[in-house]
Amino acid sequence: MDRITALLVHPDPAVRTALREQLATVDFIRVLGEAADAYEASELLRAIPYGLLFCGVELGGEVGGFELAEALAAAKRQPGLVFIADDEARAFRAFELGAADYLLWPFTPQRFAQTLERLARFRPAFREAPAPEWRATSAPRDDDDAADDEETVRLPLEEDEEDRFLSALRQAWDIRHERPVDIEKLPITLDGRTILLPYTQILFIEAYEDYSFVHTAAQKLLTSYRLKNLEERLRPHRFFRVHRKYLVNLDQVTEIATLPGGNFMLRTAGKTRIELPIGRRRIGELKQILGL
Repeated sequence: MDRITALLVHPDPAVRTALREQLATVDFIRVLGEAADAYEASELLRAIPYGLLFCGVELGGEVGGFELAEALAAAKRQPGLVFIADDEARAFRAFELGAADYLLWPFTPQRFAQTLERLARFRPAFREAPAPEWRATSAPRDDDDAADDEETVRLPLEEDEEDRFLSALRQAWDIRHERPVDIEKLPITLDGRTILLPYTQILFIEAYEDYSFVHTAAQKLLTSYRLKNLEERLRPHRFFRVHRKYLVNLDQVTEIATLPGGNFMLRTAGKTRIELPIGRRRIGELKQILGL
């Protein structure tokens, strides 16, 4: 019988261990990998086409289980999803993302048996997962915490799987391996909920004390991000710090105007044309980027 290749993604080793033990005797699922966060998971997904993900809603970082699922949903072939959470608050969102099930931790063997029954029914619809269309910067883990989480995982690998799996693990666990964020959406908390704002909708970002305003064509959103942190995140996506207070999306710039006194101004696209000052010491770098 063909088995679905599964990946376990959760920051808590106890949860991953419980899942692995429950799945050990299941004849149609084969666990082939574990990840503590979305960043490690992305590396494994790049190397191994998984058909099923058991994934925590909270993954202990900026990118959570829902964001990981959304990245996978952008592809034509999608894996099966089972979310694991501490409460029922986000169950509706999980099923909106096409989850096969939503498990509350800790779960009982009886409840997990229901999950397996559901997975068995849905199995024909599961597809092996392509690599998600984003990458992320991994944060170094505290050495003491890493030592506490150490455990031995024995996985039966076929010869043709071993090289891909070990290569993915080396990249996932190499803290020197930089992985820039490429989800291309900015999470913003608004009225008790988190929206994911596509980078393409951002005109510019304005520093405001220790916070920042994100400007779109229709909104001005207050966020808890510092402009410096946003600059590091968005620079690979054609955003440029034109001034100490402003970060602009270069794809939204339609004009550079010369002002009296040797000053310069950017004008952005949209019904309302917005003008942003360019710091003198930044004009040379901006011209170089634009090829002027």
